[in-house]
Amino acid sequence: MTAYTINKSYTIEYEIKKSRFITTLIPISSLDECKEALKEIRKKYYDATHNCYSYIIKDNDIDIIKYSDDGEPSKTAGIVIYDVLCKNELVNVLCVVTRYFGGIKLGANGLVRAYSKAASDVINIIEKIKIEKMTNISFYCEYNYINECMKIMERFKEINKEFTDKAFFTYEIQENLYDDIKNELVKATKGSIKIKE
Repeated sequence: MTAYTINKSYTIEYEIKKSRFITTLIPISSLDECKEALKEIRKKYYDATHNCYSYIIKDNDIDIIKYSDDGEPSKTAGIVIYDVLCKNELVNVLCVVTRYFGGIKLGANGLVRAYSKAASDVINIIEKIKIEKMTNISFYCEYNYINECMKIMERFKEINKEFTDKAFFTYEIQENLYDDIKNELVKATKGSIKIKE
């Protein structure tokens, strides 16, 4: 499954029948971070009628999910926001829709439409970042091939290096690139590299 996230917060606002809807979409990587962000939003909009929200946190292969109507009629807000996040394949995000009631009731269907629009509108302005599945590649190489190996691996995150009779490196790479990188390293070192499986 393809998944996307964001690397900065976004806020957008719109009005319907005198009710103000302010949507905040925040990148999060843990439940603690999420709770902290939620606390900040509630503090910022302390005088709002509702702060409805949903979050999806992907922790390895476990999804941590929650949504809340925060006093709105059941199933008119939180789950609606959650559905929009799912449809857009967004994870590691907290989406809060803050409502200032304007005196005109919207009815259950009207609320569903309003919260759906509020969540969708913010997603229309974001820059989505694709989440790649990562893995490690570890290898031993002869000292005379270090430069060639470094050139291939320079765009990846170095996890570990050790220098004994040979040079040993571990890098974090995208899982789908593993075979290509392995082949490049074998070619660059004329087959002398030892890749730890």
